[in-house]
Formats: sequence, C-alpha cells, structure tokens
Amino acid sequence: MSDRLPPLTALRAFEAAARHMSFARAADELNVTPAALSFQIKSLEDHLGKPVFHRLNRAVELTETGRALAPGASEGFATLNAAWRNARRLSDQRHLTVTSGPGFTSLWLAPRLFLFASAHPDIELRLSGSLKVLDFDRDEIDVAIRFGVGEITGLFSKRLGLEWATPMVTPVLAERLKTPNDLKNMVLLIDEVTERIDPVMGWKSWFDASGLGAPNQPIASFNTPDLAVGAAIAGSGALMGRVSLTEAALRDGRLVMPFDLTLTATKAYRVVCPMTSANQPHIDAFIQWISAEYDAMRSLETGRIFRSAEGGKT
Repeated sequence: MSDRLPPLTALRAFEAAARHMSFARAADELNVTPAALSFQIKSLEDHLGKPVFHRLNRAVELTETGRALAPGASEGFATLNAAWRNARRLSDQRHLTVTSGPGFTSLWLAPRLFLFASAHPDIELRLSGSLKVLDFDRDEIDVAIRFGVGEITGLFSKRLGLEWATPMVTPVLAERLKTPNDLKNMVLLIDEVTERIDPVMGWKSWFDASGLGAPNQPIASFNTPDLAVGAAIAGSGALMGRVSLTEAALRDGRLVMPFDLTLTATKAYRVVCPMTSANQPHIDAFIQWISAEYDAMRSLETGRIFRSAEGGKT
C-alpha cells in the first residue's frame, strides 16, 4: 500500500464530514454540493482502498478506518489553519492585538489608547484583558504584557519601569492620617490579585516596614484591581495601591499618598512577543511607545522612600 497522501481536497471533505457526521452540513461548510463532497470522499476511499464511512439510511457513521483517520485529519487541518493565520498576521502591519491583565488593561492601557492612536494612526490596536497562559499563534496575539520575575525562554522580553505600592486614600481621608499608626483606625482595602501575585506589596509588609504590628482592623477585599481602586476613589478606605493601577487617580488628585514609605515589587511588567516578530515595525512602535509611557510615571517617585522585599532601601 502506498504512503502517498490523497489530494488535500479529499482529506478536507473527509475531515468536515467526520466532524459534522453529516455530508450535507459538511458540504454547506465547504460551499460545495453534497454530490461533490461525496465524490471527494469516494476518491479518498479509492486511494485508501477501504471505506471510511458507513452510509446509513439518513446518516453516516465512521468505519474503523475512518475512526483511525479522523483525529489526525482534524489536528492536521487545525495546525494548518493556525499556521496560515499566523503567516497572514506576520505580513499584516496595520493591526496589532495586545493582551494584558484585566486590571492593567482597564486602568493603565485603555485610557492611553488615544495617545497611541494619535502617534500611530496607521495601526489599529485591539486589546484583550486576560491573565491566561497563551500561545501567540493559537490565540492570534501579537504582544503580551505580563507581570513576572524575569525573561521567558524563547521569547523577546523587555522590562518596563519600577513597580511599587504605598498607602493611598482620598484627600478627605488623608486629613485623618497624621502618622502611619492612624491607618489602624481606617478600613483597609485589599486587592486580592496584587496580594496573590506579589505579596510583598500587601498591607502586612508595609506595616512591618513601618515598625508597626500587623493590622487588626476591618478589611474589604476585592477580586479585581479595578474594584479595589474604585472603592478607594469612592472613599471607602485606604488602599495599598500599585502605581501602575492608580497613576491616573494620583495625577488628577482623586487619590493621594499620605506617607513616603513605599514598597518595591519583586516582579515587574514585561512586554513579551515572539522573537521572530519583535522587529516588525508596528510591534516595535508599540514597544517603544509603551516603554516611554511607563517611564513617564517616574515623576511620581519624587520624595518616595523605597524599601525592597528584604526590608532594605533601594
């Protein structure tokens, strides 16, 4: 028996029919007549020397041979389709899909869309707020922004600026805070995402660095950063706020930082993309733009007293 593959059209017809278990639905998907699809499958069977379907009265059923072929055919066409989409994306300089965590997307990146659009009107930017582990080709993502400890093997990775956290409150609540100890008379707002991905930026670390005991007052926890920041802006309590997620509120005065002591993160935001695409003009333009935007936040570091996770000054 020859190992030579049958025509691709015959395999495509079989894959669609096996997936739908219907010649009619497969023919509709492929935009051919049922008779044409049947001809392609008969061609495949002639090439193979065995039937791949049992033709029943009003249905079809895979034979043992068909069941052996179907998974590989399905996987093969899925891989081929993904490769084709990736090849087209590599030649597309007008569209850029960027993924980052939901909090960073909504609180930092999305508000800056108009700045990127103004600087690069020829690039259409699409944002995806997600923390899931991704496959750039499968998920059709060009650039990812991730919060982590270092470079990722096999990928281009550029570290953005320093990430830090410090207590933040509304100007009205700040009037009640003369010393760090006064925070113990206030509701503490907790961003569960930050506490999970980098615990050193939590309240316990800050109170320890201040020489105070662990906090023992009412707390309110939020499962997303935007909810925690929103509660702080509403005056619900004091937030251990990350600069990347609160910059806009600090700039316009909705939030203030009553104390200088600031904790630096053990991790950092990184711009990540496949090595093969890092030098593409539209991707390089985005990387340069976001790096400059992040660097602009350094003005908020003035007067800060930074402490690392180990308790030393940085």
